[in-house]
Amino acid sequence: MTERPPSRAEAAAHRIALSDAASRHESTRAQQLVDEFVREARARGHEPQPLMAQLLSGRTVRTDKRGWYLRKNQSLAIGEDGGYYVLTVPGGMVERLRGVKLQPTPPPLQVGRGGRDGETGDLREFLAMTLERLAQR
Repeated sequence: MTERPPSRAEAAAHRIALSDAASRHESTRAQQLVDEFVREARARGHEPQPLMAQLLSGRTVRTDKRGWYLRKNQSLAIGEDGGYYVLTVPGGMVERLRGVKLQPTPPPLQVGRGGRDGETGDLREFLAMTLERLAQR
């Protein structure tokens, strides 16, 4: 009895499963870098600050987290809890008044993948630059 080739749907599902597994592996490695950054920032005495987020409308709002901004434009941050936070969020009047509750996202090894030059790079480099910026304060 010969084995039939996988259907297109089965092949697509297999590719999705492989991609998901690769993403989880990348995030696990990236989380180790983030955890190391948090330990190093604390060891150097860099206190986390209240994080602000930007609504899609451009307004700035309070968040429920404290941490360190990863980008100069303050669109990404590492929380004191080791979370990786994207600080551009949806919202309206309620969020402007109450602030927003941030949810961590799985960290990537490549920050800003697909973005403009100067906004993308290796997570390790962004973390190192953030520590340097904090030391200059």
